Amino acid sequence: MLSYPAAIPLSTRTLSRLAALLRGRRAEQRSRWRRLHAADQALLVLAHLRNGDTHARLASGFGVGTTTA
Repeated sequence: MLSYPAAIPLSTRTLSRLAALLRGRRAEQRSRWRRLHAADQALLVLAHLRNGDTHARLASGFGVGTTTA
């Protein structure tokens, strides 16, 4: 069970796989930096897809702006 302000019934393996895919994509694009680390970005995406959380709620939960979320 992964957690951010709410519980998400997904495995750590799922989070790790998505984070690895994000890291690979960032490397392809030669992205310099992002506000969120790949694992945090993966958790944000999974929270949105699994729980349907709004961008405003995700932004406050992860300490980023709504545009970033």
